[in-house]
Amino acid sequence: MSSEKILIVDDEKQICTLIKSFLEKEQYQTYTAYDAENALRICDEIEPELIILDVMLPDISGVDLCLELRRKTQCPILFLSCKSEEIDKIIALSAGGDDYITKPFQSGELIARVKAHLRRNRILASPPKKARNYNYEGLYVDLDAHQVFLDNAEVNLTPKEFDILAILIENPKRVFSMDQLFEMVWKIDSLEGDSRTIMVYISNIRKKIEPEKRGIKYIINVRGVGYKFNNSLKRT
Repeated sequence: MSSEKILIVDDEKQICTLIKSFLEKEQYQTYTAYDAENALRICDEIEPELIILDVMLPDISGVDLCLELRRKTQCPILFLSCKSEEIDKIIALSAGGDDYITKPFQSGELIARVKAHLRRNRILASPPKKARNYNYEGLYVDLDAHQVFLDNAEVNLTPKEFDILAILIENPKRVFSMDQLFEMVWKIDSLEGDSRTIMVYISNIRKKIEPEKRGIKYIINVRGVGYKFNNSLKRT
């Protein structure tokens, strides 16, 4: 069963049962409340990922309940209402609602909106992707931006040259054979003579990032085996 919990708040028990059946077919965990008091209590207990909220409730309005819920949770709140006037939608959304569905509604539309809001919420809640950049004694490589800098001056590598350097710099303790590098970059099996291609590309990369006057070797040739990134260099 999905770990995503959905709270349904509607004083019409038949509506709650109907929505509950729709959602459970999609493997969501569902909880129901028929008034504001129980909705607030259940919200505290289960911490739902989404709330479906009727505008008309017996104790307070759904809009007022939404304002209370927003003090407890930032999960998506989808309003249900028989009212279709624009002003009603504006009031509900201004109170903190994320969507507004008018009754009667189709099950497909409801499920599609629920999935869309949950998907967006998962994206927002996911941790930011860790930046992939490396800085070794004057050589700066940004893998996401496909940029290389040597002593703050940009170095223009071809796409294949960049891919080779990226493989080496991401795995500084590993020695790659020329056949392995060819297959990883070109995405095809290595044939006789392809190792020569890698030698040419490595030579070109070195010309661009290893000028003799600097005396720093970033790419090491392991005789009889292949190439590796110089992991003796200090990463800054």
